[in-house]
Amino acid sequence: MPATLRFFVATILFAAALLTSASGQEMSLKASGELQWRKGNMHTHSYWSDGDNYPEMIAAWYKERSYHFIVFTDHNTLHQNEKWIDVDKAKDGRKSLAALKAAFPADWIISRKSEGKDEVRLKTFDEVFTKFAVPQQYLLIQGEEITDKFQKKPIHLCATNTNELIPPTGGESVVDVMQRNIDAARSRRERSGVQTLVHLNHPNFGYAITAEQLMQVNGENFFEVYNGHPTVHNSGDETHASTERMWDIINTFRIAKLDLPVMYGLGTDDGHNYFEEAPGKGAQPGRGWVQVLTKSLDPDSLVAALESGQFYSTSGVVLSEIQVKDRKMHVAIAADEGVTYRIDFIGTRKGFDETSTPASDDPTTAEDLTRKYSDQIGVILKTVSDVDADYELDGTELYVRAVVTSSRVHPNPSEAGEFERAWIQPYVAMKTK
Repeated sequence: MPATLRFFVATILFAAALLTSASGQEMSLKASGELQWRKGNMHTHSYWSDGDNYPEMIAAWYKERSYHFIVFTDHNTLHQNEKWIDVDKAKDGRKSLAALKAAFPADWIISRKSEGKDEVRLKTFDEVFTKFAVPQQYLLIQGEEITDKFQKKPIHLCATNTNELIPPTGGESVVDVMQRNIDAARSRRERSGVQTLVHLNHPNFGYAITAEQLMQVNGENFFEVYNGHPTVHNSGDETHASTERMWDIINTFRIAKLDLPVMYGLGTDDGHNYFEEAPGKGAQPGRGWVQVLTKSLDPDSLVAALESGQFYSTSGVVLSEIQVKDRKMHVAIAADEGVTYRIDFIGTRKGFDETSTPASDDPTTAEDLTRKYSDQIGVILKTVSDVDADYELDGTELYVRAVVTSSRVHPNPSEAGEFERAWIQPYVAMKTK
């Protein structure tokens, strides 16, 4: 099928799926037959940029832990062409080389002496894919972290499923930088027919992005509500909104005022540190991921399922079913013995108080902070302490999402005192202009 026709077909399927998931119609997310949950990490770093391990070792790590897919997203680079690393300058270089030699036969590793330095050639994406991918069992996806900034504010976006580098565009403001990069990725997708998904990374990293800035962006329907790196401030602080609070503000105004699609929340690792063993230290892998419901384990199917909301994000809680039927949202947990769960249904009702105040008395500082909004935005509509729960929609809700919190403390948290959780995507009961 020609690339342009593939893109046209995929766009039609995406639009149909989006109507089903986000416009008040019924949906049911439950594994059955060929339709299965696929566990994946969409934010991964290696020696190709600022990670501390070889891509094949990272591929093996996730495969051994029953992931179905990972996306390599090194900064402004793809795993292509030829790249050598200086073993002694690379982070944990001697330790990682010893582990590589223990895991792979000698003829796999290509090394050399260059001006007295020990160097190792990094494997390309195709080489690692050929070594590890198993059809319908384990998939490697080529991606990139588009690493941009405005002034000193880091603005990063991950591109999932791309075969060409997408260079950062720069821009005249935080919003302009985000929009230009998204437009560039979308234009590339239209031209190539490759179904690339772009999501905004860690908005609280450097506290670079506010809810008001992110809500404006057109064509960006994904952001990281949970990122496993310990420096990205998922929970915010006294003056900075948490990513969950931002999520509710963003969706309230996108749906009620901006006539933009719902923003989905992803869970990712952002793994950099594969040799750190102390729990809670460094950007270790395995902290957050997505569970995507698809019939086929291939990049186009995964992107289509994500874009239609057929997934949830998690840091440890596993769900068995998410359903919206007859104006009822149902959530069921694949519960672990001895663990208890709390299910919170969260949303904003029509006619909410739109007023807000600056988060700081200093006008200059206030520009860089998400504003303070009414408690009518992101209200806990219902709480159930059980392994499944229902919420009856009464027609007053702009959207409803759910969060499941486990009684089990995360074994390797990004923040102290973190419990395992799952985030169910917002369901838009009725579009409001």
